[in-house]
Amino acid sequence: MMYLDIQTGQGAYRVHVGGLPPIALPCKALIVSDTKVGDLYLSSLLERMQATEIATHLVPVGESFKTWQTLEGILESAFEAHLNRTDAMVALGGGVVSDMVGFASAIYKRGIDFYNIPTTLLAQVDASIGGKTGINNAHGKNLIGAFHPPKAVYIDPHFLKTLPQREFRAGVAEMIKKAICLDAPYFEWLQTHPIEAHLEEAIFKSVQIKARVVQADERESGARMALNYGHTFAHAIEKEGHYTELLHGEAVGVGMRMANALAMKLGLLDEKSHARMEALLHTYGLDLPYKIKNMANFYATMQQDKKNSTGVRFILPTGIGSFNIVDGVPQSVVYEVLGTWA
Repeated sequence: MMYLDIQTGQGAYRVHVGGLPPIALPCKALIVSDTKVGDLYLSSLLERMQATEIATHLVPVGESFKTWQTLEGILESAFEAHLNRTDAMVALGGGVVSDMVGFASAIYKRGIDFYNIPTTLLAQVDASIGGKTGINNAHGKNLIGAFHPPKAVYIDPHFLKTLPQREFRAGVAEMIKKAICLDAPYFEWLQTHPIEAHLEEAIFKSVQIKARVVQADERESGARMALNYGHTFAHAIEKEGHYTELLHGEAVGVGMRMANALAMKLGLLDEKSHARMEALLHTYGLDLPYKIKNMANFYATMQQDKKNSTGVRFILPTGIGSFNIVDGVPQSVVYEVLGTWA
């Protein structure tokens, strides 16, 4: 078992990486999972968890259900369980469950604790850590939410044994994202260490990078924006496909390639670094084909991105382990670069 403590403005919490330990909570708990993960792992979690009372709630599977309606169902179960402000919610699932439970716990009776037990690689290396929670709406992804860090995170690679290969690949995208913009040694390590053969270490290294960034910039005003590399494009891809065509991590893979192409066009990224990035994405099957359905709508979605100030703000790599925040890119230049995917 490896541990990492993350300090936030709302206090510290511990990330556990290794086998899931027994969890004892001195309060009532509402465990929220989705129907697929619940069938696989809810009963075993109930055997390992102690609380004064435990209630459960299952949500539908998929990004398309990350909505107000699903959130209201979670809140209704919390009220039916008579949770008070000293009680807690527990997220058992992937990034969708993590985001929704985090948001539900942030607004239930003005905020209660929640615990994260991520069951996908993407959630383990990214969504479960950092306190960003939220839901989607008609205007885009995660535009409604709150910063609400968990009380603890329990990352058990054992959950990944039942993870479909597409879902695993989606999680790898978030690992490569951090390496490209934030950590050249990690990028080089990923080049020489197959992730599935070094899974626990690969996850822990990724968590260390995110912890470092979150502690330096909890509210995403500067350095933490690097974690949005590829996401400005990815969120438009997901919305265009009604959140059913590509998984989030797959869309991030395409989005990183779009960001790389824009960085090349603007003279920010050299050809050698670009080739190395492309090669690593190819190694894990993240150089996926994609065709933009409507360029004007695609660009309009990017304009809705949370990190924008004026126009579209891009996070672009300037080499292995470095990035720039770029504003003021002419729309015509963006259209030209995206023409490869049109």
